[in-house]
Amino acid sequence: MSKPLVALVGRPNVGKSTLFNRLAGERLAVVDERPGTTRDRLVASAEWRGLSFDIVDTGGIDPTSMGRGEPLSQDSADYIPQIRAQATMAAREADAVLFLVDGESGPTPADREVAAILRRQQQMRQGEPWPPVLLVVNKCDNPQRRAQAMEFYELGMGDPIPISALHGTGTGDLLDLLLEALGGARQEPKEDDDAVHIAIVGRPNVGKSSLLNRLLGEERVLVSPIPGTTRDAVDTRLRYHGTPITLIDTAGIRRRGRIEPGVEKYSVLRALKAIERADVVLLLIDAVEGITSQDTHIAGMAIDKAKSVVVLVNKWDAIPKDSYTMNEYEARVRQELNFMDYVPVLFISAKTGQRVGQVLSTALRVQEERLRRIPTAELNRLVRQALDAHAPPSKSGKRLRIYYASQVRTDPPTFLFHVNDPKLVHFSYRRFLENRIRDKYGFMGTPLRLSFRKRKGKS
Repeated sequence: MSKPLVALVGRPNVGKSTLFNRLAGERLAVVDERPGTTRDRLVASAEWRGLSFDIVDTGGIDPTSMGRGEPLSQDSADYIPQIRAQATMAAREADAVLFLVDGESGPTPADREVAAILRRQQQMRQGEPWPPVLLVVNKCDNPQRRAQAMEFYELGMGDPIPISALHGTGTGDLLDLLLEALGGARQEPKEDDDAVHIAIVGRPNVGKSSLLNRLLGEERVLVSPIPGTTRDAVDTRLRYHGTPITLIDTAGIRRRGRIEPGVEKYSVLRALKAIERADVVLLLIDAVEGITSQDTHIAGMAIDKAKSVVVLVNKWDAIPKDSYTMNEYEARVRQELNFMDYVPVLFISAKTGQRVGQVLSTALRVQEERLRRIPTAELNRLVRQALDAHAPPSKSGKRLRIYYASQVRTDPPTFLFHVNDPKLVHFSYRRFLENRIRDKYGFMGTPLRLSFRKRKGKS
């Protein structure tokens, strides 16, 4: 079961990014007095009283009702329909929603519109699980502001919770109420334990939906040359040579600062959740545009979640080629993705079908590697050989000693080393041990976790 997810929702300039930074414990989001500063999404882990959850910072919703009034951010004027849907998306995808309002300005028509959206969606889903919504009144920096927070009862969203995200006042009470709300939040449906979950991710317009259609051999999802056409994560079940597979097509993930306001912002949230649900991630790269910083960012998200990865260089049919092109291109890809040099790289064309037949077989092979387990005796024999070939460097006259190693889990493969002092483990030697394990046993496309623990008792 994935961690609970909490979404921050509200009109611009009510302090969502400030609260995000407060809950995350570090300054991760850009904070600016100008409305509409947050143009991308940030996801960070937070913890309160032993419960870990993910907090999502979003751009401000600019709700206007059927032409009444002007958008709060002029550059969002073209996205009014999507903006109205953004609050709905938040409630659907999150386990709890923090609806932020500004205690300094008091209730505004925009606040009433957002409240109406959330309240209307809850009423439409009577009898079905629906994430709780907490009404958070920010900028209550003094007793007078906290008293004025009661004005927000008119929104019909329950008890107003006065806080100051800037100074931290009231955030502890807010987190207590949030934990109570998460206790009754809806649970994600249980995944099919027998199916291999494969997520297709990448920047917009790299051919994700086209690849899914080619894999299925039929038009099962919308295919369009317009970036961001796929707004939802679409799960498709199939069997491949007797193996049950769930393919997850996702919305494109744009560069930071380039995600448009409105529903696309929450479609990115779905893509991130799809990565977390997946066993294997198919990362599509546009062969014509080449690998970009956003491609490496998406790859990093998959590695952060310890997911196995297959890199697919799509639109290979559009590249002029000679006998050296593929090798040279692969070298560039591996140089840019040097933090995951163990992943397979396939050159495909979803349009023509070139090498698409290798995609699922490669993904399933990577999944097999993800579930590989090394016998303890073999692992310790390998570690002794590694120590003989390259002894650990000393630090302050003290040398690392490895007494015993074992694989404590699969999915992802995790190895525990009992040592004399974990502080003596240099990152380069950690990488050396990982490479020796890979040289012997492969683990193609799969990240390895190496943990070092001080052995109790005498050496």
